[in-house]
Amino acid sequence: MLTSLNSHGGGGGAQHHDHRHPSHQSLPHGHIAPSTRSCQLLIGCAELIHRADYSAARRIISLLSTISSPHGDSTDRLVHQFTRALSLHIDSLTHLLPPSFFSSNGDTLQSSYLSLNKVTPFLRFAHLTANQAILEAVDGRQSIHILDFDTSHGVQWPPLLQAIAERSEPSNRPSVRITGTGTDLDVLHRTGDRLKAFASSLGLRFQFHPLHLPTTNPDTSASFSSFQPHPGETLAVNCTLFLHKLLRDRGSDDPACKLMGFLRAVKEMNPAVVTVAEREANHNSPVFLQRFMEALDHYAAVFESLEATLPPKSRERQEVEEMWLGREIEDIVGKEGEERRERHERFEWWEALMRGRGFSSLQLSPFALTQAKLLLRLHYPSEGYQLIQMSKNCLFLAWQHKPLFSVSSWHIMQQSQKEP
Repeated sequence: MLTSLNSHGGGGGAQHHDHRHPSHQSLPHGHIAPSTRSCQLLIGCAELIHRADYSAARRIISLLSTISSPHGDSTDRLVHQFTRALSLHIDSLTHLLPPSFFSSNGDTLQSSYLSLNKVTPFLRFAHLTANQAILEAVDGRQSIHILDFDTSHGVQWPPLLQAIAERSEPSNRPSVRITGTGTDLDVLHRTGDRLKAFASSLGLRFQFHPLHLPTTNPDTSASFSSFQPHPGETLAVNCTLFLHKLLRDRGSDDPACKLMGFLRAVKEMNPAVVTVAEREANHNSPVFLQRFMEALDHYAAVFESLEATLPPKSRERQEVEEMWLGREIEDIVGKEGEERRERHERFEWWEALMRGRGFSSLQLSPFALTQAKLLLRLHYPSEGYQLIQMSKNCLFLAWQHKPLFSVSSWHIMQQSQKEP
């Protein structure tokens, strides 16, 4: 079992619930009150935009801008972020081409990412559950290689390195190599230095190799050419909140072209395990109103979870909502076509894709479920967070029965497993 669960706050439990899909006409799972005036106005504004009545929509945006606030309750803050995204959407449609509301400063983004990891269980749940699958796949192997897509600040890996060290004899530690990918080489180099220092303190033989992905919508096929596995290595491929970045607009000729090439290249590497973590949401519709309603439903639950687990004046919560969640909402709601990057799909879509590309799901480890329960119980002070295990092969983190994130693990389907 992975042993590092250090953070703050906690509560939660395992539940079994139907996995329903919200319609773009209503919010059956949303955690905002439909009778709330600002929410009614927000939805009405989106409907006006959908009908191309931009002048009426602008009037509503002007009103919403005065009655919503980033410092109010969860509904106020939610409406504030969606109002800004709708304003950006109208401006882009009318060719005003406004800049993003959000800073592109690297230090600011790093701070908001670390705050997200600290004050919410989302990343920690994904990392911990994926790490358990990797740990079991590489257990007993002496040469381990992890190909990690979108490594960022590498917060996923210290618990895994610690668990690998604890499972091995001090005189016979395995070697661990991480190839970390990202769009910022400076961040990757700093991440590698931190991980090397930590691995050294554990007595592990460790190497870190940065692999640059040149854009936020990367063409990974070129990057694979510089990836060189060593003979005898056991390979794990980690995709935490990454695969959706390879999708294109669902209305395009080949929306999954890059993704198919990526999975084909991964399969050729014959990894022992491929871990996948994604938002449990459908934000890839080419129809603006449907995408808006799905996003409002999903982020209403996210904002409510932050309201319930953090104090009203939390600086870190504001940073997460303003810089991280607000940026995602801007992308999903404020942009169209190839400008969008946050193209989330639900697990059933990812499951069909992976199986169709020759991957078979691995059964969820009892340790993974135990650890996720422990994470919620120890570190998050609300019983609203729940675990939903709708099959043996996928674990969902939910807020008030609404799934928000999924984690699954895969290996290459054996010939005997393939359907006729």
